[in-house]
Amino acid sequence: MTLPQISLQEMLDFLTGLLNTPSPTGDTEQAMMYVIQAVAELPVTVGRTRKGGLVLTWETGTDIIHPLHPRALTAHIDTLGAMVRAIKENGRLELTSLGGYDWHSIETEGCTVVAANGQTYRGNILPIKASVHIYGGEARELERKVENYEVRLDARTCDCQETEDLGINVGDFVYLDPRVEVNAGFVRSRYLDDKAGVACIYGALLALHRAGLSPRYRTTVLVSNYEEVGHGASVGIPDDVEELVAVDMAAAGGPQNSDEFSVGICAKDSGGPYHLELRRRLETLCQEYDIPYKTDIYPYYGSDGEAAWHAGADLKVALIGPGVDASHSYERTHSESLVATTKLILAYLLSE
Repeated sequence: MTLPQISLQEMLDFLTGLLNTPSPTGDTEQAMMYVIQAVAELPVTVGRTRKGGLVLTWETGTDIIHPLHPRALTAHIDTLGAMVRAIKENGRLELTSLGGYDWHSIETEGCTVVAANGQTYRGNILPIKASVHIYGGEARELERKVENYEVRLDARTCDCQETEDLGINVGDFVYLDPRVEVNAGFVRSRYLDDKAGVACIYGALLALHRAGLSPRYRTTVLVSNYEEVGHGASVGIPDDVEELVAVDMAAAGGPQNSDEFSVGICAKDSGGPYHLELRRRLETLCQEYDIPYKTDIYPYYGSDGEAAWHAGADLKVALIGPGVDASHSYERTHSESLVATTKLILAYLLSE
């Protein structure tokens, strides 16, 4: 069987729009609505979990002999971000992180603060001793930890009361700038983890629909919204689903086997090994369809597949995804990796 044609440009356009739609963990509704609008032409039913996840169901399978082997895919739309922890005496903001990143990876990044009254304010995340002209060696030696960072607002505020008068308060969300750039086949941006995975699933479903095809078995897609804090896919997967393929980024760079030009297949991460038979089947599909792939182990990584397992789901789980360099920092992947991941999703959905 030949896999259906993938529209790379449409997938990149979808991804760019999604990357530019903020969705830190706990504040993902704008991005969910973006996805709902994008899938309107697809033959899927749209549902929501109570905690805000998006559930897409493609009901019609092509196998009339064994119709009851339902499968699921999942990818997460929530990203890293921050929240206002306190307003400082100087009017600047102390932060608490959403998700696990090193503070040095967001140093000097532009950001947007969304106040409860709906007003938005621009600013930057800076060390508390940012200027070498003022602090000299202290600026260079400052420990990179949360207490040593603050948001400098682009507003005339010099004390706590002036900042509160803007409508800003503890608990307001802070969006880090994604800085999306597509160049020479590369996509460079924050939040490719895991908006690139969402884009690959979208590209696969779109390719099936445009080709007049359907998945072999009923397929559920869960776009989760709390993966970065560990419980995204703990709900949302139907009880009768037999297999779950999590589509999340492959950690590329350094000593890893994964790269930016293939689909990564995870054998084991910090939560332990994934289902061996399902992983081997995905590797075989890559070989059958000449899809470039890298099997890898991620020592500091967890996925929504494990969240489903920890919640008691009795199903086979595998993890695949596009290779992302500098994960949880200013990330990068390549269109070849996006295409390879999308092809593997297509091959899996059409396979027995």
